[in-house]
Amino acid sequence: MRRIIVFESVTLDGVMQAPGRPDEDTRRGFEHGGWAIPYADEVIGGLAGEGQAQTDGILLGRRTYEDFFGFWPRQGDNPFTRALNHTQKYVVSTTLREPLQWRNATLLPDAEAVAALKEGAGGDIILLGSGELARNLAGKGLVDGFVLLIHPLTLGSGQRLFEPGLPASAFELTDTRISTTGVIIATYRPRSTSEVQDR
Repeated sequence: MRRIIVFESVTLDGVMQAPGRPDEDTRRGFEHGGWAIPYADEVIGGLAGEGQAQTDGILLGRRTYEDFFGFWPRQGDNPFTRALNHTQKYVVSTTLREPLQWRNATLLPDAEAVAALKEGAGGDIILLGSGELARNLAGKGLVDGFVLLIHPLTLGSGQRLFEPGLPASAFELTDTRISTTGVIIATYRPRSTSEVQDR
């Protein structure tokens, strides 16, 4: 059985919207795009290479897939572009149609297809961006872990990874690192219901 790991950059107040570029996602008038850029360093840059060694799939929602496809293949030779181009991508969407334009990309129609994918053999599947998809899968108990890059700033507005409506959950911290710029890289796994009740 494969694991789905949610990998997200977030602020101290939980915002995950548009960490990479000013024009990445301006929905609802969001004006803080690119907030993670000043915190990039070799520690964070090395995560792409580390993740590629343990991962044989990337999971994306439609909007993140279209944004990534419109940007990353044009960025030349760098670890993130190589990882995205060469790794199998699974795109969850009810509006896209096959064949998808990006190589190594497969369309999945819904969360049930993601659940079926988990049942197969293979390595971890990393979910990038795709906040709505991440919340949907977490709500259905399909997420096996979170790697959160917690940046030392607050924005006061923007889409959050954990929005109201998700069921109450408890997590175990399994690993932590700190970048040279103060980003906490925290790895969590959800606790089972029985683990929570036993505490």
